[in-house]
Amino acid sequence: MPLENRELLTPPPQPEEAEEEEEESTPRLIDGSSPQEPEFTGVLGPHTNEDFPTCLLCTCISTTVYCDDHELDAIPPLPKNTAYFYSRFNRIKKINKNDFASLNDLRRIDLTSNVISEIDEDAFRKLPQLRELVLRDNKIRQLPELPTTLTFIDISNNRLGRKGIKQEAFKDMYDLHHLYLTDNNLDHIPLPLPENLRALHLQNNNILEMHEDTFCNVKNLTYIRKALEDIRLDGNPINLSKTPQAYMCLPRLPVGSLV
Repeated sequence: MPLENRELLTPPPQPEEAEEEEEESTPRLIDGSSPQEPEFTGVLGPHTNEDFPTCLLCTCISTTVYCDDHELDAIPPLPKNTAYFYSRFNRIKKINKNDFASLNDLRRIDLTSNVISEIDEDAFRKLPQLRELVLRDNKIRQLPELPTTLTFIDISNNRLGRKGIKQEAFKDMYDLHHLYLTDNNLDHIPLPLPENLRALHLQNNNILEMHEDTFCNVKNLTYIRKALEDIRLDGNPINLSKTPQAYMCLPRLPVGSLV
């Protein structure tokens, strides 16, 4: 074959520009540097990586955290914006002072049916928005200082006794509407009671006596306590018929034994 034809059949060499194009396929910024991978910031936004395990184990919906029936033995770390926290039917034994620290939006805590026997003194006091506290069905012997913002308290079926509630514990709770202390070991009605209280349940305690000024103002015979319409004292050894003057200001008589 002539030399000229051989030269025509030889494939031309690949241009060096092809290699350069492959290298340039990697995206570059204007200054020539490579973009960095975005940093993972957690399921609830920046600075919430510590919340990630809680929201995997529990259910986080908006500002509500549900941790019911997970065999927890302590309060888990909560998102900073938690407003409603439910951890019922677990094995929590103690509430520490830092469990709810810095949760300034927390409005409701429900720890029904745990085995709580100890609560640090500052566990709830510094929660500025707390409205509802439910601690029923536990082993609590003594309550810590509570925030005056509460409107609903349920500590039924615990072990509160003579020294279980601080003196004048509810005095400054001007918005407290419902107070449930059923099934404890109380031997007296905690006084004074807030003026706006609507329901007071003290069934199945050891209350033996009542004073004339427990509910009424003995210095003002025209005083009427309009809000308090639901008083339960049944299951106590007290005889309500012995102190009829104690109910003169009430819109309804308490439920309890008259013999």
